[in-house]
Amino acid sequence: MASAPGSQKITLSLEALGFDAWFRDRQPEPRLPGCAPVRVTAVDRDRYLVRDAVGEIPAELSGAFRFAAESSADLPCVGDWASVEFHNDRGLAILHDLFPRKSLLQRKTPGRQIDYQLVAANVDVAFLVQSCDADFSLRRLERYMAMAHEARTEPRMLLTKGDLLTLAEIEQRIAAVRQTAPGLAILAVSNKTGAGLEELGRMLEAGRTYCLLGSSGVGKTTILNHLAGRGSFATGPVRDYDGKGRHTTARRQLIMLDGGAMLIDTPGMRELGAIGMSDGIDESFADIVALAAGCRFADCTHTQEAGCALLAAVECGALDRARYENYLQLTRESAYHEMSYLERRKKDREFGRMIKSAMKHRKE
Repeated sequence: MASAPGSQKITLSLEALGFDAWFRDRQPEPRLPGCAPVRVTAVDRDRYLVRDAVGEIPAELSGAFRFAAESSADLPCVGDWASVEFHNDRGLAILHDLFPRKSLLQRKTPGRQIDYQLVAANVDVAFLVQSCDADFSLRRLERYMAMAHEARTEPRMLLTKGDLLTLAEIEQRIAAVRQTAPGLAILAVSNKTGAGLEELGRMLEAGRTYCLLGSSGVGKTTILNHLAGRGSFATGPVRDYDGKGRHTTARRQLIMLDGGAMLIDTPGMRELGAIGMSDGIDESFADIVALAAGCRFADCTHTQEAGCALLAAVECGALDRARYENYLQLTRESAYHEMSYLERRKKDREFGRMIKSAMKHRKE
């Protein structure tokens, strides 16, 4: 797997890569002498790139690591810190252990399969990217915010393609976001005119890790090219019929910027399924959670009960109906998918025990 363009030219310390006291205090016991900490900078299926203070090299999982991994959540993710053993004069790294994660962005796998899909680990700030045109959606923003809050990552919003609207129309978009998400930092940018991009660059602090999250075609890769100061990352032309750029990012990768900040680019998400996001949903809908404390019944479903504070707030206009319905949808979806996932894992473990028992009796 090829490394990110220009990434091997920058010599860094582990601290500059984000290896702070939090990770030093949680460093796993080395399985083998000579194991060293590295950061995972790219993931492409079962191929990895890792980086330390010297440079970036390809990596593979050790057999023991692969055998011990019980689910996709146990596998390396871009942004992870790992313990590796170097081989072939640093031509290859064998990955033995992962460090605990300070934060973890994840979603339900697309389609019918119910599992967790890892997006990025140890991210300090997640930029939720939406364009000002037809891609703009408050309901989708609420999903991304729940994902970021569940991950213990600070969310901020980038509104792209500001050149398509008037200043008054952009302000209307921002006002709508602030009404839905009070306190969320918002920045409008235009890849075409360059408006807002210098301010975005000034927001990025050395040693911190940022992530771009959003749908396909909202301009994430173009933003990355501007921040990296080079056009090394492919972008697609804008389509005439909907104004969207063609999705071009094919893998998750961590890019070192000249100012010392790190930026993770991710493929566009056509869907963002909720799974195990109960805490993130509660934080993103804190106003609704506070209202629900006034319901007559502690087990109120907020759908038909007499004395439901949420239904009363919707009826009198104090709570936006679309926001209320999205809260219920996300809560039900997250709980259902998490329960289905846990049930499947239980069946998988029971099946595994049965196989081990059968093999033991066969040997006897």
